Amino acid sequence: MSLRAYASEALGTGLLLIGVVGSGIMGESLADGNMAVALLANAIATGCILYALITVLGPLSGAHFNPAVTLAFWLRGEVAATTALIYVVLQISGGLVGVWLTHFMFELDLFQLSTKARSGPAQYLSEFIATFGLLFVIFGGLKSRPDAVPTLVALYITGAYWFTSSTSFANPAVTLARSVTDTFAGINPGHMPMFIVMQLVAAVVGTFALRWLFAK
Repeated sequence: MSLRAYASEALGTGLLLIGVVGSGIMGESLADGNMAVALLANAIATGCILYALITVLGPLSGAHFNPAVTLAFWLRGEVAATTALIYVVLQISGGLVGVWLTHFMFELDLFQLSTKARSGPAQYLSEFIATFGLLFVIFGGLKSRPDAVPTLVALYITGAYWFTSSTSFANPAVTLARSVTDTFAGINPGHMPMFIVMQLVAAVVGTFALRWLFAK
Protein backbone atom coordinates (compact mmCIF):
# COMPACT_ATOMS: atom_id res chain seq x y z
CA MET A 1 0.00 0.00 0.00
CA SER A 2 1.32 3.46 -0.88
CA LEU A 3 2.18 6.30 1.45
CA ARG A 4 -0.62 8.27 -0.21
CA ALA A 5 -3.11 5.65 0.94
CA TYR A 6 -1.85 5.88 4.51
CA ALA A 7 -1.90 9.66 4.41
CA SER A 8 -5.46 9.53 3.07
CA GLU A 9 -6.67 7.47 6.02
CA ALA A 10 -5.12 9.84 8.55
CA LEU A 11 -6.26 12.98 6.75
CA GLY A 12 -9.74 11.65 6.03
CA THR A 13 -10.39 10.57 9.61
CA GLY A 14 -9.07 13.88 10.91
CA LEU A 15 -11.35 15.87 8.62
CA LEU A 16 -14.27 13.62 9.54
CA LEU A 17 -13.77 14.44 13.22
CA ILE A 18 -13.50 18.13 12.44
CA GLY A 19 -16.85 17.82 10.68
CA VAL A 20 -18.48 15.87 13.52
CA VAL A 21 -17.17 17.86 16.46
CA GLY A 22 -17.10 21.26 14.78
CA SER A 23 -20.68 21.03 13.55
CA GLY A 24 -21.74 19.88 17.01
CA ILE A 25 -20.14 22.92 18.62
CA MET A 26 -21.56 25.32 16.04
CA GLY A 27 -25.00 23.69 16.04
CA GLU A 28 -25.31 23.80 19.82
CA SER A 29 -24.13 27.40 20.01
CA LEU A 30 -26.68 28.58 17.42
CA ALA A 31 -29.62 26.37 18.43
CA ASP A 32 -30.38 28.35 21.58
CA GLY A 33 -31.01 25.21 23.62
CA ASN A 34 -33.00 23.36 20.96
CA MET A 35 -31.26 19.97 20.88
CA ALA A 36 -33.26 18.81 17.85
CA VAL A 37 -31.88 21.67 15.77
CA ALA A 38 -28.36 21.04 17.06
CA LEU A 39 -28.59 17.34 16.20
CA LEU A 40 -29.99 18.12 12.76
CA ALA A 41 -27.06 20.45 12.05
CA ASN A 42 -24.62 17.82 13.33
CA ALA A 43 -26.16 15.07 11.21
CA ILE A 44 -26.31 17.06 7.99
CA ALA A 45 -22.74 18.32 8.32
CA THR A 46 -21.45 14.81 9.05
CA GLY A 47 -23.26 13.37 6.04
CA CYS A 48 -21.94 16.14 3.79
CA ILE A 49 -18.32 15.71 4.80
CA LEU A 50 -18.56 11.93 4.53
CA TYR A 51 -19.76 12.20 0.96
CA ALA A 52 -16.94 14.57 0.07
CA LEU A 53 -14.23 12.54 1.81
CA ILE A 54 -15.26 9.17 0.39
CA THR A 55 -15.59 10.58 -3.12
CA VAL A 56 -12.21 12.30 -3.06
CA LEU A 57 -10.12 9.84 -1.04
CA GLY A 58 -11.81 6.56 -1.98
CA PRO A 59 -9.58 5.99 -5.02
CA LEU A 60 -6.47 6.43 -2.85
CA SER A 61 -7.14 4.28 0.22
CA GLY A 62 -10.66 2.89 -0.06
CA ALA A 63 -11.80 5.66 2.33
CA HIS A 64 -12.29 3.47 5.38
CA PHE A 65 -11.73 6.15 8.08
CA ASN A 66 -13.05 3.51 10.49
CA PRO A 67 -11.33 0.56 12.23
CA ALA A 68 -14.56 -1.47 12.08
CA VAL A 69 -14.66 -1.08 8.29
CA THR A 70 -10.97 -1.92 8.02
CA LEU A 71 -11.54 -5.02 10.19
CA ALA A 72 -14.37 -6.11 7.90
CA PHE A 73 -12.26 -5.72 4.77
CA TRP A 74 -9.42 -7.64 6.43
CA LEU A 75 -11.77 -10.47 7.39
CA ARG A 76 -12.92 -10.57 3.77
CA GLY A 77 -9.30 -10.96 2.68
CA GLU A 78 -9.34 -7.67 0.77
CA VAL A 79 -6.78 -5.86 2.94
CA ALA A 80 -3.47 -7.28 4.19
CA ALA A 81 -2.99 -7.57 7.96
CA THR A 82 -0.08 -5.10 8.01
CA THR A 83 -2.03 -2.56 5.97
CA ALA A 84 -5.06 -2.98 8.22
CA LEU A 85 -2.99 -2.39 11.35
CA ILE A 86 -1.37 0.74 9.90
CA TYR A 87 -4.78 2.01 8.78
CA VAL A 88 -6.19 1.62 12.29
CA VAL A 89 -3.26 3.41 13.93
CA LEU A 90 -3.54 6.27 11.44
CA GLN A 91 -7.32 6.47 11.80
CA ILE A 92 -7.04 6.80 15.58
CA SER A 93 -4.19 9.32 15.33
CA GLY A 94 -5.95 11.36 12.67
CA GLY A 95 -9.17 11.43 14.66
CA LEU A 96 -7.45 12.73 17.80
CA VAL A 97 -5.62 15.45 15.85
CA GLY A 98 -8.92 16.40 14.20
CA VAL A 99 -10.56 16.92 17.59
CA TRP A 100 -7.68 19.03 18.88
CA LEU A 101 -7.67 21.18 15.75
CA THR A 102 -11.42 21.72 16.20
CA HIS A 103 -10.92 22.84 19.79
CA PHE A 104 -8.29 25.31 18.59
CA MET A 105 -10.63 26.65 15.87
CA PHE A 106 -13.38 27.32 18.41
CA GLU A 107 -10.98 28.70 21.06
CA LEU A 108 -11.63 25.87 23.51
CA ASP A 109 -9.20 24.10 25.81
CA LEU A 110 -7.13 21.84 23.59
CA PHE A 111 -7.14 18.80 25.86
CA GLN A 112 -10.45 17.74 27.38
CA LEU A 113 -12.30 14.68 28.60
CA SER A 114 -16.01 14.37 27.89
CA THR A 115 -18.56 14.30 30.70
CA LYS A 116 -21.44 13.39 28.39
CA ALA A 117 -23.15 10.17 29.52
CA ARG A 118 -23.93 7.65 26.79
CA SER A 119 -24.47 4.25 28.36
CA GLY A 120 -26.89 1.41 28.90
CA PRO A 121 -28.04 -1.68 26.98
CA ALA A 122 -30.22 0.33 24.59
CA GLN A 123 -27.34 2.49 23.43
CA TYR A 124 -24.94 -0.44 23.21
CA LEU A 125 -27.39 -2.37 21.05
CA SER A 126 -27.85 0.79 19.02
CA GLU A 127 -24.13 0.85 18.23
CA PHE A 128 -24.27 -2.76 17.04
CA ILE A 129 -27.18 -1.92 14.75
CA ALA A 130 -25.59 1.32 13.54
CA THR A 131 -22.32 -0.42 12.63
CA PHE A 132 -24.02 -3.42 11.04
CA GLY A 133 -26.14 -1.05 8.97
CA LEU A 134 -23.08 0.89 7.86
CA LEU A 135 -21.43 -2.31 6.60
CA PHE A 136 -24.72 -3.28 4.96
CA VAL A 137 -24.77 -0.15 2.81
CA ILE A 138 -21.03 -0.39 2.04
CA PHE A 139 -21.00 -4.02 0.93
CA GLY A 140 -24.45 -3.86 -0.59
CA GLY A 141 -23.43 -0.77 -2.51
CA LEU A 142 -20.20 -2.38 -3.70
CA LYS A 143 -22.27 -5.32 -4.95
CA SER A 144 -24.97 -3.34 -6.75
CA ARG A 145 -23.66 0.17 -7.50
CA PRO A 146 -20.05 0.87 -6.49
CA ASP A 147 -20.25 4.44 -7.77
CA ALA A 148 -23.07 5.16 -5.32
CA VAL A 149 -21.21 4.12 -2.15
CA PRO A 150 -20.28 7.69 -1.10
CA THR A 151 -23.92 8.73 -1.37
CA LEU A 152 -25.18 5.61 0.37
CA VAL A 153 -22.82 6.01 3.33
CA ALA A 154 -23.54 9.73 3.66
CA LEU A 155 -27.31 9.22 3.57
CA TYR A 156 -27.16 6.27 5.96
CA ILE A 157 -25.12 8.08 8.60
CA THR A 158 -27.27 11.22 8.32
CA GLY A 159 -30.37 9.12 8.91
CA ALA A 160 -28.78 6.94 11.60
CA TYR A 161 -28.08 10.02 13.72
CA TRP A 162 -31.86 10.12 14.12
CA PHE A 163 -33.05 6.52 14.16
CA THR A 164 -30.49 5.16 16.65
CA SER A 165 -30.57 6.05 20.34
CA SER A 166 -26.79 6.45 20.41
CA THR A 167 -26.79 8.85 17.41
CA SER A 168 -24.76 6.32 15.41
CA PHE A 169 -21.08 6.59 16.22
CA ALA A 170 -20.49 3.30 14.32
CA ASN A 171 -16.72 3.86 14.32
CA PRO A 172 -14.14 2.98 17.03
CA ALA A 173 -11.72 5.75 15.98
CA VAL A 174 -14.51 8.33 16.07
CA THR A 175 -15.71 7.00 19.43
CA LEU A 176 -12.24 7.25 20.96
CA ALA A 177 -11.71 10.75 19.56
CA ARG A 178 -15.10 11.93 20.80
CA SER A 179 -14.16 10.90 24.34
CA VAL A 180 -11.60 13.71 24.45
CA THR A 181 -14.01 16.54 23.66
CA ASP A 182 -16.39 17.87 26.30
CA THR A 183 -18.72 19.30 23.67
CA PHE A 184 -22.01 18.34 22.02
CA ALA A 185 -20.47 15.33 20.24
CA GLY A 186 -18.62 13.94 23.25
CA ILE A 187 -18.88 10.62 25.06
CA ASN A 188 -17.73 9.92 28.62
CA PRO A 189 -14.47 7.92 28.45
CA GLY A 190 -15.94 5.40 30.87
CA HIS A 191 -18.77 4.65 28.46
CA MET A 192 -16.55 4.52 25.39
CA PRO A 193 -15.20 0.92 25.71
CA MET A 194 -18.58 -0.78 25.40
CA PHE A 195 -19.45 1.30 22.35
CA ILE A 196 -16.24 0.10 20.72
CA VAL A 197 -16.84 -3.53 21.71
CA MET A 198 -20.28 -3.49 20.11
CA GLN A 199 -18.94 -1.82 16.97
CA LEU A 200 -16.26 -4.49 16.58
CA VAL A 201 -18.70 -7.32 17.27
CA ALA A 202 -20.98 -5.88 14.60
CA ALA A 203 -18.04 -5.74 12.19
CA VAL A 204 -17.33 -9.44 12.67
CA VAL A 205 -20.98 -10.52 12.51
CA GLY A 206 -21.66 -8.21 9.60
CA THR A 207 -18.70 -9.44 7.60
CA PHE A 208 -19.91 -13.03 7.52
CA ALA A 209 -23.65 -12.33 7.35
CA LEU A 210 -23.26 -9.86 4.50
CA ARG A 211 -20.82 -12.09 2.62
CA TRP A 212 -23.62 -14.65 2.48
CA LEU A 213 -26.33 -12.09 1.65
CA PHE A 214 -24.40 -10.45 -1.16
CA ALA A 215 -22.64 -13.56 -2.43
CA LYS A 216 -21.89 -13.61 -6.14
